[in-house]
Parts: sequence; structure tokens; C-alpha cells
Amino acid sequence: MKVNDFDFHLPEELIAQTPLENRTSSRLMVLDKENKSIEHEHFYDLKNHLKKGDCLVLNDTRVLPARLFGQKTDTGAKVEILLLKEEGQDTWETLVKPAKRVKPGTEITFGDGRLKAVCVGESDHGGRHLKFIYSGIFYELLDDLGQMPLPPYIKEQLEEKDRYQTVYAVHQGSAAAPTAGLHFTEELIEEIKASGVHVTFITLHVGLGTFRPVSVDDILEHDMHAEFYQITKGTAELLNHVRETGGRIITVGTTSTRTLETVANKFDGKFEEDAGWTDIFIYPGYEFKAIDGLITNFHLPKSTLIMLVSAFASKEFVMEAYNEAVEEKYRFFSFGDAMLIL
Repeated sequence: MKVNDFDFHLPEELIAQTPLENRTSSRLMVLDKENKSIEHEHFYDLKNHLKKGDCLVLNDTRVLPARLFGQKTDTGAKVEILLLKEEGQDTWETLVKPAKRVKPGTEITFGDGRLKAVCVGESDHGGRHLKFIYSGIFYELLDDLGQMPLPPYIKEQLEEKDRYQTVYAVHQGSAAAPTAGLHFTEELIEEIKASGVHVTFITLHVGLGTFRPVSVDDILEHDMHAEFYQITKGTAELLNHVRETGGRIITVGTTSTRTLETVANKFDGKFEEDAGWTDIFIYPGYEFKAIDGLITNFHLPKSTLIMLVSAFASKEFVMEAYNEAVEEKYRFFSFGDAMLIL
């Protein structure tokens, strides 16, 4: 299967640059897998498609203000750092631009010098391992000095940091937001719960895989970057109960999907309390074991995300839906509109 099989024409003006004032007012394309039908609604209509006994699964990761701008201590050359994964003892896996300026031993200073970093190793695709040096609390310094790591296709400045967080974000650790969740408000979640639908949470910290392009022609040769996930005992028990009582499990986002499919593969289709690292790569031909429905945004051409969605709803149907979304001028990517597949 070729990467170009998942390509489509996207006019640049359809790439959403800013979030809507009201999170729930984004458009919602509803796909019926069985009947191959497409409906056009709004996200606040989501509750009309959920039934008592269903369960929504959301990713409660919190995005770090992980983009830092510094300068090499010796030359003053500017360097941009993106924190990806904490490796312990104040050492982080990062992406560096321009990477050629940062070699092992290079020292970088941020802001007024309260935070410094020394390169202690290199990895592929501009990756660097940095050890941070500071006084005080690292995450407080990061809140002060860091910026939200918006994707490169967003050119506008974000006026409010929290608009790149879900309203239920709790556990810090992501290099990007689980963007399907950006459409929810606390009020909508309460309305959904009041209708008899369960709402539960998993955690998957979004990492390098979000930023790494598919650089091979044959998708089977693509290597996914591992990301940390966690599912609690309470969530696992609820999901097993929902499955046993005939409810549907509907994931919010590809991150929640990958987490549940990882756990279901590990435990023979059941859910159990678990934590670890997943590099699961879902593409057409994959047999889903965990989910019955999916809420997701509109993704980049030739990305692993559109491959996952195509695995769930068939490549032909998904590409038809994407072409219709372009015709109907849906907003694409992180701050864009949403799709519900049932």
C-alpha cells in the first residue's frame, strides 16, 4: 500500500489558523459506515447521535508549553527547541532547529539565563537529547518561558494558551494537543452524561509521531514513534461493562483509539488496567478490537492519522468524505472541524 493512496488536494485557505470563539460551533460531518451516507451538522449536535449506555473515551493529556527559543551560549546563535519526552534526571528528548548548530557539549541559554541546557546526545530527524540546568521548579520555568507547540501549518499567533488545550486536560506530557477533544466544552460533556452516556478518560502523551512525516513510499516501511499511555482500573472496568451490556465505545481522537486498540490487542479483546509505550500503526486491513465509533478532526494528506481513519471506515469512503469536505469548505487540521464515524 502506497503513501500516495492517501493523498488529496487541499486548498491552503481551508487550513484553520485560529480556533472558533465557541468550541462546539465547529461543523460536524457524520459518516454512516454501513450505509455509506454523509450528513453535515454541527458539533453541538453530537449528543443526538449517542445512545444511553454508550461510552465516550477522551484523552486527558495536557500539552506542555514545550517550544523554547534560546541561543547558544558561546556564539549567541538562535536555536528553537521542542520538548518531546522526558527521559529522567532533567534530560529530555527534543527536536532542534537548526539541528546542525547543536552538537554534543553545546550549551543553550533561555530567557534571562534561569534555564540552560546542554546537548548530551543526538538522534534521527533533528533529534537531540538535552540535559536542563536550573534552580527552582522546571515546569514553572516552562510556563514562563515556553510557548505552545502549534503545528507548522498554523501561522497565526495563539492569543490564549488554553485554546490549544482540551477543557479536561490534566496530565502534563504532550508535545501536541489531542485535537478532536478541542470541540468539547464542560457544558456539552455534562449534557452528554445527563443523557445516560458514560464519559471516561485515558492518557496518551502525544510525541514525535505527530511531527514525523511518512517519508517512505510503502507505508509498511514506516516506523511509528512510541508514546506513553495509561488506562486506569476504573476505566477498564467501565469499558468491559459497556461492551457486555451492548453499549458502543466511541473514542474521541486517534490517540484514544490507539490506546484502546493497544490494550485490547494485549489482553485478547478485553480491557485491563495498564500503562506502557505504544507504537501501534493502524492502516487499512487492520481489524479493530476495541472501538465502535470515532470522533476525529480532518487530517493532513498522506499522514498516519488519515490512514487510521481509512482503516476504520474504508479508504474509498474516507477519501470520498474528504473530497466532499473540501467542496463544502470545511476547516481542516488542529483548529478545524470534526468528523463522527459510526
